[in-house]
Order: sequence, then C-alpha cells, then structure tokens
Amino acid sequence: MKNIAIYPGTFDPITYGHIDLIGRAVKLFEHVIVGIAESPGKKPLFTMPERVVLAEQVLTAHSNVSVKGFANLLSDFAKECNAKVILRGLRAVADFDYEFQLASMNRCLSPQVESVFLMPDEHYMYISSSLVREIAALRGDISQFVPADVVAAVHKKLGR
Repeated sequence: MKNIAIYPGTFDPITYGHIDLIGRAVKLFEHVIVGIAESPGKKPLFTMPERVVLAEQVLTAHSNVSVKGFANLLSDFAKECNAKVILRGLRAVADFDYEFQLASMNRCLSPQVESVFLMPDEHYMYISSSLVREIAALRGDISQFVPADVVAAVHKKLGR
C-alpha cells in the first residue's frame, strides 16, 4: 500500500505558502493528494472546480501530486483515498489551537489516520489566502504571494 497523505484546505486561492508545503510533502510521502474542500460557509471567491483547476495548473512540476475536490467529512475523504496521513501547515502559534482541535476530532472519527504538521518556509509564514483576496480586492499587487496563473484568475474573477 502506498504511503499517501492528504493536504486539505480551501485553497481560495492557492498561494506560494501552500506550494512550499506541498514541495516538502512530496519528499516525505509517495503520493500527496491536495484535497480542495468545497467550504461554502467560507463564501469562497472561486468555486471548488475552479480551485481544483488552479491548483492543477500550478502543481504540474510534481508527478506524485494529484488534486481532488471534496464536499464530505475530511475523515471520510481520507478513507476514500486510502490516505494514512492528513497534512496540515502551521504558520504561527495562533494556528496551533485550531489545528489541534481539528486533529483531535479527526482522530476520533478516523483513528487510523494520523495528522502531521509542517511549518512553511519563513518567507511564506505570513501569507494566507484571505489576505491575498483582501489585497487583490483593494487593487494591491498579489504577484509576490501567488503564481502568475493565480494572479490572472483572481484579476479576471474581480472583473479586471
């Protein structure tokens, strides 16, 4: 059985911070599934299928990465994908409380699936998708936070 990890998130949009974590994960696991959560409660800028396409476009360099959308429980999605690991990023201490709660709940729901945490490179620790969306909405330059394909998609979505 393959050593499969799921890196779940909304990825609205995918950032260099996400890409950094994925680049680290591909060295640790045989296969990494980037799980794009539907997350309707977050009122995403992009639809789930649009986020899947964007992630696929910027992750072509990694042959052991696949991108899949999901709308069910993460623990169920992990089982469907035969994943033994849920990979999460920790940018700062503030992330830990929330991530600890999620990991504990996922352990309750799927005891066979472990949560593994990675920290992004220090150059990406402050980047979040919500900040990128806010900067873009206020007509700021987001090119240092996301790849060119994502910049173009954000501008198009915002009517520029």
